[in-house]
Amino acid sequence: MDKIIKVGVYQEKFNTLLQISLPVSDICIYPGVEKHISKRHSDYLQYIDKISDIISNPDYIGKHPSIENSVELIKVFDENILVSVNLDEKNGYLYVSSLYDVKQGKIERRLNSGRLIKFE
Repeated sequence: MDKIIKVGVYQEKFNTLLQISLPVSDICIYPGVEKHISKRHSDYLQYIDKISDIISNPDYIGKHPSIENSVELIKVFDENILVSVNLDEKNGYLYVSSLYDVKQGKIERRLNSGRLIKFE
């Protein structure tokens, strides 16, 4: 991956359900994210090709409590894969910042706390 790639479109429904206001626009993945994933989350590189599916059809959505203007989208495969999407506030674009596994127990705790909701 050596160029910027559009991997999805942010859905207005995410804003409605999460009570936030991110732009309904393209979500891109930048060359540095694959390097980040291979350094910090290398076991999950196999899911890079599934990012578009995760964005368009997540099983759970949520917002990070301390990272403003970001959403977490989780899709259940053999593992629960979380894609973090952030807003570059200076330039106004949405980008994938990370991808990693979330254990089922953590999903349950986040559902109970309200940090995550089931996306239907």
